[in-house]
Amino acid sequence: MPRWILLGLIAIAAVPAFAAGIGLKAGLWEIHLVKQVVDGRDASAQIAASLEHMKEVMANLPPDQRERMEALLKQSGVTQGNNGGVRLCVSPEMAQRDAPLIDREGRCQPASVTKHGGTTEFQFSCTTNGVTMSGKGQAVMLGNVIKTHTEVSTRSADGATHETQNDSEMTYLGADCGDVKPPASPSRP
Repeated sequence: MPRWILLGLIAIAAVPAFAAGIGLKAGLWEIHLVKQVVDGRDASAQIAASLEHMKEVMANLPPDQRERMEALLKQSGVTQGNNGGVRLCVSPEMAQRDAPLIDREGRCQPASVTKHGGTTEFQFSCTTNGVTMSGKGQAVMLGNVIKTHTEVSTRSADGATHETQNDSEMTYLGADCGDVKPPASPSRP
């Protein structure tokens, strides 16, 4: 799989992290990647195809292997949703955050966060595990839907750089997460 498609798949999983603290309600959310541009190339169609391929691979796994894979995903707080989306359970603690969470360990916090009504804007720049990330984002809450746009520049320890722009949409499905568990809470710096 090309590296930029892998980056896109990772970005889908990261969407909730950027969106935390912008008015999320505790409960089950479904996230859809609307558009993703990686290094100037629209990768949306390729990412959708890769997600569909992963879905087919999962369906064709022997039942015991499929159960293990699904359990690993659930352990991360993410399950497969409808139409290429992923589902995330937001805990009450996640819903109460005042700022977007940039990395799962909580070491990288936004440099600035401003809120105007249902719109939250944030900027960040930090280095975690040899990877430097900087960027900005905007999340707009429209009832039970949050539309998020992020622009991120990433530089790995080996000097490789990538520019990514994401547009995503999160839809609130209800207070009951069913068997989807929230991701582990990040530790504080």
